[in-house]
Amino acid sequence: MPELVYPPVIGVARTFFKALDLRFDIRGTEHVPRQGGAVLVSNHIGYLDFVFTGLTALPAKRLVRFMAKESVFRHKVSGPLMRAMKHIPVDRAQGEHAYRHALTALRNGEVVGVFPEATISPSFTLKNFKTGAARLAQDAGVPLVPMALWGTQRLWTKGHKRDFGRNHFPITIRVGEPLLPRAGELASAVTERLRERVDGLLEAAQRAYPGTPRNADDTWWLPAHLGGTAPAAPPARET
Repeated sequence: MPELVYPPVIGVARTFFKALDLRFDIRGTEHVPRQGGAVLVSNHIGYLDFVFTGLTALPAKRLVRFMAKESVFRHKVSGPLMRAMKHIPVDRAQGEHAYRHALTALRNGEVVGVFPEATISPSFTLKNFKTGAARLAQDAGVPLVPMALWGTQRLWTKGHKRDFGRNHFPITIRVGEPLLPRAGELASAVTERLRERVDGLLEAAQRAYPGTPRNADDTWWLPAHLGGTAPAAPPARET
């Protein structure tokens, strides 16, 4: 069926980003497969991350179906759009329905977007990864494509007001080579390898990022290890 909603939404997003004069540095988009299923996996630092993640698939002429919390689908504005773009609602109390939906999409050759931290990381460092992305890749027989975003938290993130002014914010995105689960490999082991790859891409994006705090009060978006005042990451828990 023709995509009647998704392309116009992408056009609106691009116009919006141009109005904000965002400065994009996106590398590695050639790693997104041009055909066949794939799980696109990103860190999660801001409310607009799904839009920025989706941009990385456009050079391959792919549209990403994101797994998103069910409440977004119940909203009177976002709900109809999310359904029309064939995104996948996730009810955390009944996660298997969303899992089956995503698995079917992958087997039908779709790209499915997953944020394995499940929620935004207030520290802007990587949280523990859930194993769902790895299990999807294993069950569908498709690659995992790791990527990392940096700078998106400056626009809109948890605990901070939106900043949609014309601030020329840099947005740095790195996409890595596809990762294939090994035969007989545990999902937890695949997930650990995946997290290491995303962490490396995140460090690369941070090193390349040209933006700096605008004043002494503008260090909230930097994690402590980069000299910022973002909350410290909680101790890692065993999964």
